[in-house]
Amino acid sequence: MKPNIAFLTGGYSGESVISYKSAVTIENNLDKDKYNVYKIDITPNGWFYESSKGEKSNVDRNDFTVSEDGKKIRFDAVLIGIHGTPGEDGKLQGYLDLMNLPYTSCDAAVSALTFNKRYTVAVAAFAGINVAHSMHLFRDNAPGSKDILAQLKLPVFVKPNNGGSSIGMSKVTSPDQLEPAILKAFKEDDQVLVEEFISGREFTIGVFKSKNNIITLPITEVISKKEFFDFEAKYTAGMSEEITPAKVEELVAEQVRSTAKKVYETFNCRGIVRMDFIYNSEKRAPYLLEINTVPGQSEASIVPQQVRAMGWNLKEFYSALIDTALNK
Repeated sequence: MKPNIAFLTGGYSGESVISYKSAVTIENNLDKDKYNVYKIDITPNGWFYESSKGEKSNVDRNDFTVSEDGKKIRFDAVLIGIHGTPGEDGKLQGYLDLMNLPYTSCDAAVSALTFNKRYTVAVAAFAGINVAHSMHLFRDNAPGSKDILAQLKLPVFVKPNNGGSSIGMSKVTSPDQLEPAILKAFKEDDQVLVEEFISGREFTIGVFKSKNNIITLPITEVISKKEFFDFEAKYTAGMSEEITPAKVEELVAEQVRSTAKKVYETFNCRGIVRMDFIYNSEKRAPYLLEINTVPGQSEASIVPQQVRAMGWNLKEFYSALIDTALNK
């Protein structure tokens, strides 16, 4: 019998628009000969299953089942395709753990930890991985600009501490820009990260586990047409150049790959994870920026580019992720 797979899309945050873009690619490349796939849309208004006939029904959250043709469908594994909360911050993972269901992403603790940018770099630094100097601000007792600039050197990046897609992020090059940047970031989150700028080339790399082997995908170099890789640069055609595989000497590529594997092991990651690095040529070292535990899967997204550059097709790739979850 074919395993029943729940494919989750949507989400509760502004990143749901990216989830729906990813969903198109994932759906088009799931192996329906191997799996029975049930798409579930998780929204602030409810969790819905849409049948092949286009009929919408509520998911029974008591046991995470759906009904089709009067039959109750139970799942063997869950493919998580939700960016932002609750699919990337550990909330859904905790629920699925309670339901005793395996899933394709990092576990609840790792998802929650890596969703918090400051905690991510703190744990990485503790493991000897290079990260930028930074400060963690909380809405209720954020220090003033003077105190921040006494500890950090300009330029700095100011960004919401949780969330992704570079929403609410600013680059600050003069003291008068700092306060407005912090206010902008606080519109998105109750916590803000202020991080020293590291000059260098920006690389991003997908890493996943299959048959107990940690596999690194070909590296992508990101060259933004804007001052940095913000939301517009990420999601507007022509605003950034992504070169896969990156044109980079093997010594540098191997440093990025080995650091990415170390990060994956340090954080006890599962499924496909994308990591962003700045390679600083003076220090001759990659610096970890952040870890994305549910990376984008739209046609234009980086991980699908890297999968193709490795010589795989997306159907093989998603099957490898699902099979790893099923065998857990």
